Amino acid sequence: MTAGIRAALTGISGVHVTPFANDAIDHATLERVVDGLATAGIDNIVTGGNTGEFYALTLDEVREVYRTAIAANAGRQCVTAGVGRSQRDAQGLADTAARAGADAIMIHQVPDPFASPAGIIAYTHAVARVTDLPVVLYLRNDNFSDGELTDLVGHPAIAAVKYANPDPLRLAARMRLTASRDLLWLCGLAELWAVPFAAAGARGFTSGLVNLFPARCLAIRDALATGDFAHARTLTNEIAGFEAMRARHANGMNVTVVKEAMRLTGTNVGPTRAPATPTLTHQEQIELTAMLSAWGLLPR
Repeated sequence: MTAGIRAALTGISGVHVTPFANDAIDHATLERVVDGLATAGIDNIVTGGNTGEFYALTLDEVREVYRTAIAANAGRQCVTAGVGRSQRDAQGLADTAARAGADAIMIHQVPDPFASPAGIIAYTHAVARVTDLPVVLYLRNDNFSDGELTDLVGHPAIAAVKYANPDPLRLAARMRLTASRDLLWLCGLAELWAVPFAAAGARGFTSGLVNLFPARCLAIRDALATGDFAHARTLTNEIAGFEAMRARHANGMNVTVVKEAMRLTGTNVGPTRAPATPTLTHQEQIELTAMLSAWGLLPR
């Protein structure tokens, strides 16, 4: 892993949305969205992430999104491509990402209800084995024993763990367990968890908010980089209502709220696809509009 990619991963990993028009990918709008992230200075642009509705896209659509996003970035920032689904699908996507010019890949955690720890380890290593790119392991559910966790992250291609388990104490324990490895631990739960995760030793954080409010995300990044936790808490407290709205309906509104906020602030990226919550209620629209107005993002 180069120093540049390492630095990018410890900054903001901004996951772009996937715009749709007539239930097809709106590539022109996707180009504008990614160009906006790169121009804003988002360190690591994640394509094929959950905010991009990875599991609502066909495999061909995922490949299209990679190519459009990487071309729109034009080498300005690091780009990490999310891969997943079946083992062979994930291996194929890793190859596509490398050919398209991605700087790293992120292996989504297997959502199969019958996945075993040993099976996840085998799957992860099989995908990591077929790429020369640095691998970020997305860990949403940490149900591994110490030995299993050590085996999971033991493949030499795995450069970082995007930790999305809301337990800073367990994160700290995992970091102690793997201290002998040159392994980055990243906050995978966006801005609200960035402060406690940074206190535990994680660096960088993921973000969907970058799609409409990159300046706030960058300010949080910079506050954490200088150790100004008080200012970082103030900045994150001001977006807490937005993130709480995204978490409604068992996180089913996660992307819906971001897309609607983008529409209200002037970038129509179309609807979400099932199984996300399709639309906001009238009351939720009022709440969201009030938040965006308070942030100064709506025209007066």
